[in-house]
Amino acid sequence: MNSKIQSFTDLIAWKKAHQLVIDIYTLTKKFPKEEMFGITNQIRRAAISISSNIAEGFSRRSKSEKRQFYYTSLGSLTETQNLLLVSRDVGYCNNNLFQKLAKQTIEVAKLDRGLISVVEA
Repeated sequence: MNSKIQSFTDLIAWKKAHQLVIDIYTLTKKFPKEEMFGITNQIRRAAISISSNIAEGFSRRSKSEKRQFYYTSLGSLTETQNLLLVSRDVGYCNNNLFQKLAKQTIEVAKLDRGLISVVEA
């Protein structure tokens, strides 16, 4: 069995980030309609940016480009964490779901930092 990573979809960091996107979309389907162009759009775009930058970083040849995209992914992750806090605090996300999603963001951050460490080694 060949366990070599051949695609960005083989990366655990991307898989976990992709699941976070799905979970964010599920959460935001319940947000008020008047937020469609506010926090709903912003948190969705931030979450998508996490996995998209991991994917794009994977495809880059140079270490500096890879590092740039992985760091951008971390920035989007931090934005997502902030927007989850706002969502909880304004009553759009209950605390149990918030805790679940917050744990996912921490896990993705650790994996993303792992990608950065490999590139910087």
